[in-house]
Amino acid sequence: MVARLGRLANLGLALAATAALAPSAHADDGVAYVAMGDSAAAGPLIPGPDPNLLCFRSNVNYPRVAAQLLGAELTDVSCSGAKIDDLAGRQHGILPPQYAALSERTDLVTLTIGGNDVELVQAAVSCLNLLPEPAGSSCADEFTAGGRDVLAERIAALAPRFDQVLVEIRRRAPHARVVVVGYGTYLRPGGCYPKEPVWPRDADYIQSSVDKLSAMLGERAAAHGARFVDLGPVSVGHDICAAPRDKYYEGLIPTSMAAPLHPNARGMRAFGAAVAETASDLAQLTGDPVAQAPATAQEPRRVARRGE
Repeated sequence: MVARLGRLANLGLALAATAALAPSAHADDGVAYVAMGDSAAAGPLIPGPDPNLLCFRSNVNYPRVAAQLLGAELTDVSCSGAKIDDLAGRQHGILPPQYAALSERTDLVTLTIGGNDVELVQAAVSCLNLLPEPAGSSCADEFTAGGRDVLAERIAALAPRFDQVLVEIRRRAPHARVVVVGYGTYLRPGGCYPKEPVWPRDADYIQSSVDKLSAMLGERAAAHGARFVDLGPVSVGHDICAAPRDKYYEGLIPTSMAAPLHPNARGMRAFGAAVAETASDLAQLTGDPVAQAPATAQEPRRVARRGE
């Protein structure tokens, strides 16, 4: 979700275009997996960069971890800074639309998107206060002034657009299992001021907004028959306030190689394992994936395999 990271990578334009436009190979007998989304999936600044320098994508992000656990052939088009419009458009003016990676041969799709559309990172940064109350101002007060909740309104407005995303994924990849991956627990209740310079009530407001976004993604995924991976419980106790050895997310000043307010390699391993567990039935398939019917929200049912 680092909206401006891509602008710093102009030196990688040619290489990025070559890597992004190259056709992706899929194993004939394996699971063809396409990973889509923003920096929460891409893993900016985690060591092991993908050749596509514009996306600040790590080769140890959760899609890569999940693919290895599932024995799947991965096409990873996740990209830092991505918004919903970038799924259909050319991010940075040069990258192919993320939708272009999908086809009738796609067996598994994972998607993390929406954080940049509602400007969650920007909101979190606006909450920083180096001095304790009453010095400075509360971002929670500003976002909820006048009886409104600006971030909640943005999240609600995003829901119908996310519905359209799931419909388009199903249209382009009709046989694929779709797994929506939410956002996690970045801040524990009350935060940890002054270790991370966000006042307690602002920390609670930001995390509650993250939770609202994930809840919306989960609800809309269920409505379209997709599976949902809730990273909130997975990351409890591993927030930015945790000890460096326990963190899944980095704080304002990272203690391991990762972008601030983003998952680190440890987090990506945990998230990839959670995704793989959700999609583990695909590991039993050998090029004959089971399509998912969008009829049931709580229990996606199996329908006829391709070719039957």
